Amino acid sequence: MVSLVRLRPFLRPYRGKIVGALSLLVGMVAADLLVPRLTQRIIDQGILASNPRIVWTSSLLMLGAALVSAVLALLNNSLSVRVAAGFGADLREALMAKVLSFSPGDLARLPPGALLVRSTSDVTAVQSVVMMGLRIMTRAPIWVLGAALLLLLTSPRLAGMAAAFLPVIFWLVTAFARRARPLFAGVQAQLERLNSVVQENLSGVRVVRAFVREAEETRRFEGINRNLAAEGIKLASLSALFLPATLLVLNLAVVGAVWWGGVSALEGELTVGEVVAAVNYLSFALFPLFMMAGMTGSVAAADASASRILEVLDLEPQIRSPRQPRGLPRVQGRIEFQGVSFAFPGAKNEPVLSDLSFAVEPGETVAVVGSTGSGKSTLLQLIPRFYDPTRGSITLDGVDLRELDLRFLRSQVGIVFQDNGLFQGTVRENLSLGKPDASLEEVEEAARAAEAHEFILALPQGYETPLGGRGFNLSGGQRQRIALARALLTRPKILLLDDAMRALDVETELRLQDALDRFLVRTRNQVTRMVVAHRLSTVLLADRILLLDQGRLVGEGTHQELLAANPWYREMYASQVGRLGGGHVG
Repeated sequence: MVSLVRLRPFLRPYRGKIVGALSLLVGMVAADLLVPRLTQRIIDQGILASNPRIVWTSSLLMLGAALVSAVLALLNNSLSVRVAAGFGADLREALMAKVLSFSPGDLARLPPGALLVRSTSDVTAVQSVVMMGLRIMTRAPIWVLGAALLLLLTSPRLAGMAAAFLPVIFWLVTAFARRARPLFAGVQAQLERLNSVVQENLSGVRVVRAFVREAEETRRFEGINRNLAAEGIKLASLSALFLPATLLVLNLAVVGAVWWGGVSALEGELTVGEVVAAVNYLSFALFPLFMMAGMTGSVAAADASASRILEVLDLEPQIRSPRQPRGLPRVQGRIEFQGVSFAFPGAKNEPVLSDLSFAVEPGETVAVVGSTGSGKSTLLQLIPRFYDPTRGSITLDGVDLRELDLRFLRSQVGIVFQDNGLFQGTVRENLSLGKPDASLEEVEEAARAAEAHEFILALPQGYETPLGGRGFNLSGGQRQRIALARALLTRPKILLLDDAMRALDVETELRLQDALDRFLVRTRNQVTRMVVAHRLSTVLLADRILLLDQGRLVGEGTHQELLAANPWYREMYASQVGRLGGGHVG
């Protein structure tokens, strides 16, 4: 229950509705507890005394109590549903907000598939317990206390007998909760693994088919699926044992009350009506305990889910804005790396980048080249602070990036990734992702600069054409041009292109570069560009080139300077020219 209690702040906005729901519960219980007393009156003062008026009036009062209880129950259900739904929505929003604050390194600390399960089934489990708490779990203790008090007033002996069964019921509930919680946690853990496998296979279905891995992946899924089923069977077996055992104890208590009450009635200590009322009050006192015992499994599951939700909410982002960020009234776009080294967390401290020092001047276009795994993409990811350097510093116009507000920094940076994330929605909605209030004219201008306007107009509904998940109904080159237009629309001072032209042919790339240059001149936007490139045609368009080898800067200069002085660059140039058929490029 500790984890569930820690989620209490999410209930604070609904305090008024909660108080209303609990007040309705008190009224419901009062109406319910009136029925056994009226039953006693009907038997003792009506039937046994041959007084039909008492029978009629008491019956009408019983009907009225039942109607009042039903109306109050409907109102309570309405408030409970509203509270639980709002609580669940707020919790999911908090999880999403927290996830969006994470850096890639933070996400790597969570198990694959964890966020999906915790935002859906875990939240649903906690939300269900909140609703049960306002409808049944709070009603049951009130019912027990009221019934126990009336039972004590009716027959102290029967009340004492009923009290003897309470330790047994309490022991059963405690034992079940203690054993059920880890089983519920195990089920959720297996569900996470199952979701991870499904996600991997859905996103990598082409790889699975290309390498004929269908049978192996099916067996992997079957193994995890069977483990999930086994955990579920353990939990179901425990529940199947617990509920009948609790019901047996309750039935023994009722049988004992009937026997003892019958003997007391024969001896004249109790009237028949008092015996019936006492047995009803005993049932009213013990049956809610049975209901609560049945819900122990749900509470244990919700507590396990709450602890998993809190694991996400308690995770502190590694990359955060400083408490007192420095301001940059006018961004020029000068980037400087000063002795920067970087190693991914948990990678045995093996550096991906080592002691990098260089500067990129405002408006300059710098190409970053190197062999696969040399750290080119990682270098670009340090600029918008997806990661922070392990050692050294990166400055923007002389200010350390870690001293800038994170939202401000990223608003100055436009990024086109290798894998261009497009979302479900229209083309225009995807283009204006970074500037939702952009006019259609602004959107079209950015699309023209990215050589995307013509193919967008050729789509069935132009800019209002819906895109499927990840833009599956577009080609790779079209997706990259939309991603470039999306970055340009925000008018960034720094533009990072991570192999963004790889899906374009050379002619389209040159045409796009010309359109981009014209766009920047027309909008009077001086942009610092850093381009990760493998293709020589892209490199030749840069003002300066940085050569990386195993995370180290091994060359820096223009194309002609490196061609004359750097053997590695000459080898790369020669290999690409050879693949192009021996023709001179640039």
